[in-house]
Amino acid sequence: MKAHFHKVPVSTQSSFSIRHDRKPNFGTTWHYHPELELHYVVQGEGVRLVGDNISNFSSGELILLGANLPHTWRCNEEYFQNDPDVEVEAIVIQFLPECLGRYLLGLPEAYLIPKLFDKAKSGLIISGEAKAKLIPLMRSAVQATDLDRIIIFLSILKIISETSEIQTIAAEHHAFKQSNESDVQRINKVCNYTLSNYKNEITLEEIASISNLSVTSFCRYFKLITKKTYYDFLIEIRISQACRLLIEDKLPTEVICFECGFNNVSNFYRHFKKITKVTPLEYKRKYLHSYKEAVLA
Repeated sequence: MKAHFHKVPVSTQSSFSIRHDRKPNFGTTWHYHPELELHYVVQGEGVRLVGDNISNFSSGELILLGANLPHTWRCNEEYFQNDPDVEVEAIVIQFLPECLGRYLLGLPEAYLIPKLFDKAKSGLIISGEAKAKLIPLMRSAVQATDLDRIIIFLSILKIISETSEIQTIAAEHHAFKQSNESDVQRINKVCNYTLSNYKNEITLEEIASISNLSVTSFCRYFKLITKKTYYDFLIEIRISQACRLLIEDKLPTEVICFECGFNNVSNFYRHFKKITKVTPLEYKRKYLHSYKEAVLA
């Protein structure tokens, strides 16, 4: 899938970028860049696309993305209603692998860092004690200057490279080379249209027309680039939304089925178990149990 190449702005006085964002939403462009990215969602909810993976994201999520790994955080619809009381917040650190000099990565004491960068090619979710240690460091890094900034950054890399509290996101490495503008526009049209219309029936003729391709050409293009059919992509988006509604625990499962674009309950159950490996009821119980344990901890 040809994602949009994004040039990360870095001051000439800095070796890497750190920022604290507060804005209406995270945008809609599926993009990539040569910098690795450590992304902490302070506030925000929606669907996250990283490489070939489609999952929900919510406040508190901490992720490390490898170089040129395409990604986007698509917020829920309430973040696009121009409500001043609804906004996202994130702390983001973006850095080139050799931002502190080529020789650092070759030092025998730093052997874990290149291994970490290789693992990050598929994206990593960071949790547990490692996450608890990293968040205050990231907050400190926003205001840090000079050597303090570099020391904090190295401390962050040390924690992530040594922890086992990480989970791979994408099934394969999905690094990209710079793509042309027509490919960028095409794939972002497909993603945005699907995320806005997944509740409705979307035909191949309809989505191919959005892409300015014939049905045959679109199917071939989409499968070649994403290693999955458009139908599989649509089902994953719908199941991701169903997971979010199950966690909110406001609607019966049968209602969630139709809210997410499925036209019968048995079909919904079959796809849900295929993707999540559990039934909707098991998924809800597992989440609510984990939430209760976290509250009591």
